Amino acid sequence: MDLSIYQTFLPHDDPKASLAFYRDTLGFEVRNDVEYEGMHWITIGPADQPGTSIVLHPPAADPGITDDERRTIAEMMAKGTYASINLATKDLDATFERLQAGDAEVVQEPTDQPWGVRDCAFRDPAGCMVRIFEVR
Repeated sequence: MDLSIYQTFLPHDDPKASLAFYRDTLGFEVRNDVEYEGMHWITIGPADQPGTSIVLHPPAADPGITDDERRTIAEMMAKGTYASINLATKDLDATFERLQAGDAEVVQEPTDQPWGVRDCAFRDPAGCMVRIFEVR
């Protein structure tokens, strides 16, 4: 098989704040921006990786989700336990400084982990965990 990662989905509850974080702070390009029936989907990704995207989506968009499930999702997003993504960079310290200057919520400063990686963590405006690994 020849498989690659094409898209992943992360929820958002404020399209303007999410766009500011992913576009302005992380530097991702906007690939698609769709509003439909009061909901907003934004597709973003690294400019040098046109085949890989993140779709920021309204978590209530799935018609199969019950009101109780929507409340649970909102509670989990508020706690930062609903969704996450792992990113990678060659210069973790510079990336950390850029994110910190952009007022991102720091969860963990750059740390050498006992399992051999160096990483840091932030929360995006919707509470999603964004963990960034340094690749050497």
